[in-house]
Amino acid sequence: MQVLILGGDGYLGWPTAMYFSARGHAVTVVDNYFRRHAATELDTGMLYDVPNLVQRARIWHERTGREIKVVIGDLRNPETIRGIFTGNIKYAFQVEKSAFIVPDSVMHFAEQPSAPYSLMSHEHANFTLSNNILITNNLMFAVKDFSPETHIVHIGTMGEYGTPNIDIEEGWIDIEHKGRKDRFLFPRQASSIYHTSKIMDTDLLWFGIRTWNLRATDLMQGPVYGIETEETIIDPKLRPFFNYDEIFGTVVNRFITQAVAGYPLTVYGKGGQTRGYLNIRDTLQCVYKAALSPAEPGELRVFNQIMETFTVVELAEKTARVGRNLGLDVTVQYLENPRKEAEEHYYNPTYHRLLEMGVEPHYLTDEAMEGIMRIVREHGDAIRKDVIFRGVKW
Repeated sequence: MQVLILGGDGYLGWPTAMYFSARGHAVTVVDNYFRRHAATELDTGMLYDVPNLVQRARIWHERTGREIKVVIGDLRNPETIRGIFTGNIKYAFQVEKSAFIVPDSVMHFAEQPSAPYSLMSHEHANFTLSNNILITNNLMFAVKDFSPETHIVHIGTMGEYGTPNIDIEEGWIDIEHKGRKDRFLFPRQASSIYHTSKIMDTDLLWFGIRTWNLRATDLMQGPVYGIETEETIIDPKLRPFFNYDEIFGTVVNRFITQAVAGYPLTVYGKGGQTRGYLNIRDTLQCVYKAALSPAEPGELRVFNQIMETFTVVELAEKTARVGRNLGLDVTVQYLENPRKEAEEHYYNPTYHRLLEMGVEPHYLTDEAMEGIMRIVREHGDAIRKDVIFRGVKW
């Protein structure tokens, strides 16, 4: 396949690029380094230095002989994405100069990914909305105008659903009302500006599909954890970002880093918040399976992309147990919840369709957590305790 990855420098975008490339597909990645700039602006913690996108693509080619083409550009500008589809684009890295072929699939990771970031101020909220929605809209129109057969794979979030008091279906729900029946997108009730922007993404894509017969798969992803993939083993410089701060670090990665640093595990409120989680290796499987078996024209296909659910307390207890087995002094601290969210609630999402497509889950066993913890310990001297908790409230 010809694969275009938007947000190809990110925690998930770069491993996805290597995953497709390693399996023989032609990959082009686009990024504007927002995540790096934001980390500098906010002075957040990075566990280790990560080479820039051009450097990583060069390392990948040297180690494997495979090419990942790189475009550095801001996708909020519609001419950036339109230029990619027409071939009118400048590559920051390519091994062989060749005519651009319209992508079979576009992986859309190019969004501001943090709920706390989106609520730090009205400026951060405005950026989140404008960035995320404009990029999705620009992509949709580029596909409509130049390649209606291209399959869009959008990385959504389980946070779109909120915590309803009913089972969460995979994207759609059948409703009977006053003797009539219809099928609707499952009701969304986001708990942040970031999650609200993702709801708008889904609505935009659904509009484009109904109106122009486009095709898309929306992957409602839970929080991802982990560092190592099959591809990063080749060279540690190919590892993705690993944030452990409150702004960009996901809860499992944060807890593991806090345990290594001797910083009390920060449980918000009662810790009964339940969410669905998955290993970074499973994100790669899910995106790949979705691309290999695209949605039909005129279809918005929605998969819930999680492998298991935990409460925050369960994650803290697991982290403490694994850390203590490694000789770490791990404590748990219950903080007043800075977020507007239910701390005890019903949560029963359906998530079988990706498993039926052949995804083989990596579960968060003690052994799996220990493996991540050992890598974090190798970089223990780089952990900054002052950036772990920032106290962003909403």
